[in-house]
Amino acid sequence: MFNRTTIVVLLAAAAAPAALAQQHVSPANKYAWSENAGWLNFADAGSPTGSQSVLIATSFLSGYVWGENIGWINMGDGTPANGVAYANVNGTDFGVNLNTITGELTGYAWGENVGWINFSGGALATPAKPARIDFAAYRFRGYAWAENIGWINLDDATHYVGLLCPADINADGFVNALDYDQFASWFEAGDPQADYNGDSFVNGLDYDAFASNFEAGC
Repeated sequence: MFNRTTIVVLLAAAAAPAALAQQHVSPANKYAWSENAGWLNFADAGSPTGSQSVLIATSFLSGYVWGENIGWINMGDGTPANGVAYANVNGTDFGVNLNTITGELTGYAWGENVGWINFSGGALATPAKPARIDFAAYRFRGYAWAENIGWINLDDATHYVGLLCPADINADGFVNALDYDQFASWFEAGDPQADYNGDSFVNGLDYDAFASNFEAGC
């Protein structure tokens, strides 16, 4: 049932530098569509709202999707056993993995009411549209497959799951001095939120990575 080849691909991809340790789903573009399950919200899970939303790390995803008709979908707990990617060989180390070179998504999410959702399944769609993250457009694309609810569409031009710009620290939809001041405040305080490159340390590498994204804008 599980794709065992994912780990080999992702171990190679993990060597690629990441622009940001964790990217957030855009509050303005947060929905995927399933003909059999309705809208799936990638941004607003948890209480308070958004506290358990989907997060995109260097080589894997974590958090929850909310479906009004099907309940919670678990994208992974954010702690793959090997620190790089979920093994997806049993129910204790599962989740959706990300190839940082191609953006391709693989692995499995779990819905208590719908079972396994295969993010590698879009390769079987006609035409083939594997689930992936389009880094240039800051959005999800393609299709995922669930045996019990069919295709999940991440590819619609209007209703899709988008990502916030990496430099938009305060998630207000703009990259400006407010973001820079917020990051500088975290950095000076040694706050873990300033661990921009996700290496578990707060140092000059984080500041350089943030400054690079800030100057690039979105």
